[in-house]
Amino acid sequence: MELNRNFNDIKESYLFAEVGARASAYASSHPDKQVLKLGIGDVTLPLVPAVIDALHKAVDEMADSATFRGYGPYEGYGFLRDAIKNYYASYGVNVASDEIFVSDGAKSDLGNILDLFAKQNTVLVPDPVYPVYVDTNLMAGRKVIYACANAGNGFLPMPDYKVKADIIYICSPNNPTGASYSTAQLKEWVDYANKLGAVILYDAAYECFITEKDVARSVFQIEGARTCAIEFCSFSKIAGFTGTRCGYTVIPRELEKDGLNVNKMWLRRQSTKFNGVPYIVQRGAEAVFTQEGQRQIKENIAFYRRNAKLIADCMDRLGIWYTGGKNSPYIWLKCPGGMGSWEFFDYLLNNAQVVGTPGAGFGENGEGYFRLTAFGSERVTAEAVARIEKLFG
Repeated sequence: MELNRNFNDIKESYLFAEVGARASAYASSHPDKQVLKLGIGDVTLPLVPAVIDALHKAVDEMADSATFRGYGPYEGYGFLRDAIKNYYASYGVNVASDEIFVSDGAKSDLGNILDLFAKQNTVLVPDPVYPVYVDTNLMAGRKVIYACANAGNGFLPMPDYKVKADIIYICSPNNPTGASYSTAQLKEWVDYANKLGAVILYDAAYECFITEKDVARSVFQIEGARTCAIEFCSFSKIAGFTGTRCGYTVIPRELEKDGLNVNKMWLRRQSTKFNGVPYIVQRGAEAVFTQEGQRQIKENIAFYRRNAKLIADCMDRLGIWYTGGKNSPYIWLKCPGGMGSWEFFDYLLNNAQVVGTPGAGFGENGEGYFRLTAFGSERVTAEAVARIEKLFG
């Protein structure tokens, strides 16, 4: 028996586990201090009533032999796939129901999709980046190269035709930086991928926060994307399903290479390794796209947008450089006083009892930057902002 030695190439501790451990250690040694957490991007508002009602109804169905459901379709129930298709159509994007695959979350699919690609593919990711993109490829032994994201390009790197890659990760609005590609910028990436014969793995988990018309909500708004892109989305941020677990992946039928159809390959993979998302959860997810569900969910998203504005306005008053806060629930700020990311983490924790996420944990270019999330409660966000302003004002 031999173990996968590629695990030696990833960091021993996952970034958010380290953040949690340091915050817990501080809280244990300072029981008189209230620690405010704006680090991990977990939601705080409960599921909306429309979703809860649908979940209750589905639970009752499972108690009746006439409506009980056992194994469901590997790709998801038709009622949810149709609802997702109609959601895309609501902002002008046409995808077919059989191009949509329901899963237990975008994070899972972003890792699992790699089963379809050979080990020798070169992977291009932005730096800084969501750690899952890098770690899952390093675990498989792939070569990972980086597109430099920095303050000079607004943390939105553009294609470099001197760089050759096979698998390209794009997250927009971005985690961790909150920066968002315009449709014109995204067209350059699509053209680049098509010219190279590469695939774009497009993480659209935060599309629901977009407010500006020139910012793309889906890669499939871009001409040419259907021959080079796969899109991943999640119910975690749009509907608070972080603990309920549901997401979906869109694979166009046109996406092919060397006689192999990626849509068919993914269905084959899922039917072998995945038994589908529970019926009860899928009924709850379907309710997200009802008229009442959308009304209620938009109220929740507006709540988080207000939190983001509270943090962004504080940065403006303090004269601290940042991206995000608009089209995104994240504020990516430059650490004051030239502090390093973990140095600032400790300083903020010890002097204001506020927890964020050190930018260095997202890559080399994240050093000297820090991420705050708008997913806290209104009280926690307002108090955290007040403490930060008192500390640096």
